[in-house]
Amino acid sequence: MKERLQRPVKQWVKFGIWALIYILFIVWVGNFWWLLLLPLIFDIFITRFIPYDWWKKYKDTNPVIYTICSWIDAIVFALVAVYFIFLYLFQNYQIPSSSLEKSLLVGDFLFVSKVAYGPRVPNTPLSFPLVQHTFPWGTKSYFEKPQWDYKRLKGLGKVEHGDIVVFNFPAGDTVALKQQNPDYYTLCYYYGRDVVNQRSDIFGDIIWRPVDRRENYVKRCVGVPGDTLSIVNNQIYINGKELPDNEGVQYNYYVQTTGAVLTSKLFDKLGISKEDRVLLNPSTNMGQQEFQAMGLDASRPVYHLPLMRQMKADLMAMSIIDTIIIEPDWRGGDVYPLGAKPWTRDNYGPIYMPKKGETLPINADNYAIYERVIRNYEHNSIEMKDSVVYINGAPANEYTFQMDYYFMMGDNRHKSADSRYWGFVPEDHIVGQPVVVWLSLNKDKGWFDGKIRWNRFFKYAGK
Repeated sequence: MKERLQRPVKQWVKFGIWALIYILFIVWVGNFWWLLLLPLIFDIFITRFIPYDWWKKYKDTNPVIYTICSWIDAIVFALVAVYFIFLYLFQNYQIPSSSLEKSLLVGDFLFVSKVAYGPRVPNTPLSFPLVQHTFPWGTKSYFEKPQWDYKRLKGLGKVEHGDIVVFNFPAGDTVALKQQNPDYYTLCYYYGRDVVNQRSDIFGDIIWRPVDRRENYVKRCVGVPGDTLSIVNNQIYINGKELPDNEGVQYNYYVQTTGAVLTSKLFDKLGISKEDRVLLNPSTNMGQQEFQAMGLDASRPVYHLPLMRQMKADLMAMSIIDTIIIEPDWRGGDVYPLGAKPWTRDNYGPIYMPKKGETLPINADNYAIYERVIRNYEHNSIEMKDSVVYINGAPANEYTFQMDYYFMMGDNRHKSADSRYWGFVPEDHIVGQPVVVWLSLNKDKGWFDGKIRWNRFFKYAGK
């Protein structure tokens, strides 16, 4: 043993540095059982009782074994490093949809900071680090057991108004595998729960996913715990005060020209993707009577386009544009809580964001708003019979919330599946905050025709 302790000074220095890092990590995590692994670090650098690099002796005698073990050693180290980096520091995220345009674009690749709001201790610790929930061949990328309770480590701050936030999709707790959009609860609203659960030929198997294995979404926070949110004619109000739109906010409009057809060059200049360049046909998209009811002439081109305020002003200044009309409210469809309130996409609320530890009355008027919160996110049984609410089998007229809740919306207000459609985001679903765009690819362009958006490199993405 004495001989094993006689190591070069640099080995003791390495041990000291790694031991300090490890102890600081344990203090941050708050699980001191991990100190039991400290002797292992001591053995790696000093005593060397365990022959970790036994395979190196085959370098000259058996190159095949040496090469295979070298690759295995490198891959295992990389996977472990990636696992801890993704879990506690940051992860990569690609913008898949246009819900945050023009703030974040389809094809933006982001570094998402986990320490911005504090990383979560994983619900499912045994998982493959580079896959959210399913391998390409269809099997789960995680083990369902063990599952740990929610715990968030100390972070640099908390979610505030205007923050762009990555979070796990709350309504993604239950998933119909063959029809994942719209979500399971919306499918049940339209088709009936029994039909969705029984028709596996149409909807597929119905599965449940732990919080950290639900799909990742990215939206802007517009409501924090303790806020009362209302939307009146597309304008957000928080606690009765107007919340100014972010610069990137856009809405859908009907654009009537004087007879001219808009060119691809103009669309490129405005930053409107090919997917969003919709030229309406009154015989298929909208009836001629609907055109006339909106004051549009079906004999001249009408486009359905998402526009920011400045884009709309630029179009209106063109002589070829006759009329621009915002998309009517009825086009937005049903909103949360489904079928319970006379709310719409553009005129919504008022709705209150619960705070952790706060007790609110629960009654027939707000039962539909908080039912999913109490049942699905805080794991209580809840039902209402004859206008009486029962929580865990007992009559209740109030409830004390165990978590904070947020309201998230996309900047592309008329093309965003957000809290208006599926409700609150619980605090245990918060993943982190985008920090920077490290790559941006335009899906409408070729590699030699502007596919890489160089002007978006290292753009701050958190606000």
